[in-house]
Amino acid sequence: MSAQWYDGNISIPGCDKNMPGTIMAMGRLNRPSIMIYGGTIKPGHFQGQTYDIVSAFQCYGEYVSGAINDHQRMNVIRNSCPGAGACGGMYTANTMASAIETMGMSLPYSSSTPAEDPLKLDECRLAGKYLLDLLKMDLKPRDIITEKSLRNAMVVVMALGGSTNAVLHLIAIARSVGVDLTLDDFQKVSDQVPFLADLKPSGKYVMEDLHKVGGTPAVIRYLLELGLLDGDCITVTGKTLAENAKLFPSLAEGQQIIRPLSNPIKETGHIQILYGNLAPEGSVAKITGKEGLYFSGPALVFEGEEAMIAAISEDPQSFKGKVVVIRGEGPKGGPGMPEMLTPTSAIMGAGLGQDVALLTDGRFSGGSHGFVIGHVCPEAQEGGPIGLVQNGDIITIDVQKKRMDVQLTDEELVERKRKWTAPAYKANRGVLYKYIKNVQSASRGCVTDE
Repeated sequence: MSAQWYDGNISIPGCDKNMPGTIMAMGRLNRPSIMIYGGTIKPGHFQGQTYDIVSAFQCYGEYVSGAINDHQRMNVIRNSCPGAGACGGMYTANTMASAIETMGMSLPYSSSTPAEDPLKLDECRLAGKYLLDLLKMDLKPRDIITEKSLRNAMVVVMALGGSTNAVLHLIAIARSVGVDLTLDDFQKVSDQVPFLADLKPSGKYVMEDLHKVGGTPAVIRYLLELGLLDGDCITVTGKTLAENAKLFPSLAEGQQIIRPLSNPIKETGHIQILYGNLAPEGSVAKITGKEGLYFSGPALVFEGEEAMIAAISEDPQSFKGKVVVIRGEGPKGGPGMPEMLTPTSAIMGAGLGQDVALLTDGRFSGGSHGFVIGHVCPEAQEGGPIGLVQNGDIITIDVQKKRMDVQLTDEELVERKRKWTAPAYKANRGVLYKYIKNVQSASRGCVTDE
């Protein structure tokens, strides 16, 4: 866009990373822009059961634990993704699409309209009309993406039970427009906003179900009525968030997906920021209410995701009561901070969701659930305390105190750090090496241009 001096931009991303990437580029270029979300997938169905992408991952844990056979596992896999669209629950794609719509950078219904719905084509046509209006008004991304609209995005992430990846992505989006968003800002919003949506992975429904009862505009309208959103923020329609909301119906009467404020799934947000001697620069936990608020147990340490998967495939019951530590998966160590969907799915599928906690310097998929803490900073590659943990060390996670600690004295940690040597980088030339040398920590959004 910059090289060719384009006047405006319509982008159509369709999954987890390319949506925030698109919005970051729009913020940097600051030309009139609209994002069209490619849309969510429909759920799969087989023999009376409803499946989605996480079903395909979790059935591996069921298989290795002996709960199902290989034929049953393949039936789940074959029927989990029946067509086009991004993963169907409140996973990272739908989380970011909802956040971006609430932020004002996409048209109403963009985040909840399924990919194969004819309304998606109507949205594409409308985007052309609205982009011309944006050009006439000279309304640009930095006019729309502000501290207030970013807070609105955080509110909808909390209310819908969205992915922990929203923390990374919204911090990076904020930095692209010159706004300083921090982990503590997320905790403040989490303390003020209840978790209301019974959506997968921790709940029952998928995004298509939400669309049928009013979609994201109805959720925005409801949150405005509750006083949780700032309705004065401008959007790509040229109208404010509140003006847009008045044009669309409320949530369908009798719907079961969005809980009333009097009966939330959790009275505060599910995303919790934890510190402690294991995460002096912060970490991000996803606590939906089913996992409890406290876990303590001996560490079971793995150098990377693959080692953990091999171990749980051999003996899933040996994980019971343990705090699984997967390290070397941070922004520099990964490199690229991969997501731990396969490990969390294996734990849940093996029936260990109540008996295992997992912490990592990597990320989680929006489909991950259970007692999970990611984005641990500093990461192991940089000599963070997570890199000093040994098998058997007692780790305590106390969500109410917002702490995650290993039972070692400061002196013991210093001595281990003295003996520690940094692992070799997994790339020593090319793009990945440049990335390793430039990427910031997860707490700073993993940006590479600062």
